[in-house]
Amino acid sequence: MSESSAEAVAGAASAVVAASAAGAAGGWRRATGVAGAAIGVIAAGAAAGVALERMTVGRGMRAKARLALDSTGPYGALRGTPDKAYADDGTELYYEVDDVEPQGGPANRRRRLFGRRAPLPVTVVFSHGYCLNQDSWHFQRAALRGVVRTVYWDQRSHGRSGRGNAQIRNGEPLTIDQLGRDLRAVIDAAVPEGPIVLVGHSMGGMTVMALAALYPELIRERVVATAFVGTSSGRLGEVNFGLPVAGVNAVRRVLPGVLKALGQQAALVEKGRRATADLFAGIIKRYSFASRDVDPAVARFAERMIEGTPIDVVAEFYPAFTDHDKTEALACFTDMPVLVLAGIGDLVTPSEHSEAIADALPGAELVLVPDAGHLVMLEHPEVVTDRLADLLARTGAIPNPATVNGCDSASS
Repeated sequence: MSESSAEAVAGAASAVVAASAAGAAGGWRRATGVAGAAIGVIAAGAAAGVALERMTVGRGMRAKARLALDSTGPYGALRGTPDKAYADDGTELYYEVDDVEPQGGPANRRRRLFGRRAPLPVTVVFSHGYCLNQDSWHFQRAALRGVVRTVYWDQRSHGRSGRGNAQIRNGEPLTIDQLGRDLRAVIDAAVPEGPIVLVGHSMGGMTVMALAALYPELIRERVVATAFVGTSSGRLGEVNFGLPVAGVNAVRRVLPGVLKALGQQAALVEKGRRATADLFAGIIKRYSFASRDVDPAVARFAERMIEGTPIDVVAEFYPAFTDHDKTEALACFTDMPVLVLAGIGDLVTPSEHSEAIADALPGAELVLVPDAGHLVMLEHPEVVTDRLADLLARTGAIPNPATVNGCDSASS
């Protein structure tokens, strides 16, 4: 199974319930019946917790609680200067820039006055994971604002970026290499010159590896440091998601066809996801976090991002992960500071995959975070921000890690 395909399975599980209840055509019922048997293995644990909750909390009250969290949770509210890049197939890629100082400020005037050309600042480019968007870096963004120039972008078909033209118009399969070319387009538009630090979570880390495989000269000439967070360089088909062998084999056997069928019934599936929101939330929490004391507003924030990914996009991206193998591309990062960080409780891209990356890069700093799952940057933001600050300090991008703000800020 693929990177963050637990979220894909969660969406599929919800859809199966809704499709059966909606009385769809006989062939559709047969397909979802088989899928339901396999996906039910994954959903069982989360469903048990949801059932217990339903004994004490009414549906209306739970819905009101979600609305309250949506309205009061500050997460994802940070915005920068918006702009767009265009992929090689014309897909519109949305990104935002947080500058250290507005262009033309006092420092720039002083440099012009004395005829000096200051060195170009380091820019940190953040790439998010599957079924997420740029807001998944909320805590790190809050901490780094005003300290270093940063770029956050939405991968194609995610967040505010456009649907992939090659996929929608031409029926081309989505590939990780395509995402690498997309990242190159964003860099060309947002960081046409100067040193770069690349940070990628999960699918975002795979995107960074694809960039290296396609454009090794860019990595060699301009990238000064890299961070891989909860990601993998390959062999994702071996991930068991914490399931027994029988359950994993069943899911692997039927999931590709099921996702394709679900993607062709997008309207029905989206209705099903809304109808089974409680089950969906339980599955997301299980596969996103490992600790029990996650802030409910943070958990709801993650749920909203994943909910915002249409099921046909989930289905479209899934096959690319099983083909992903960029182990050889890791050699491009050997001569720079590298951070490899993962949660020990990550069921989606297990920490063993991060250890494999670190083994391929002996000079890398490997950080394994206890009591942390796949969305480690939301679950333990202080650890991720601290290690990123240290990485940036090693490149000279920031003078001292202590200059980074506390990561609990929502709008600083």
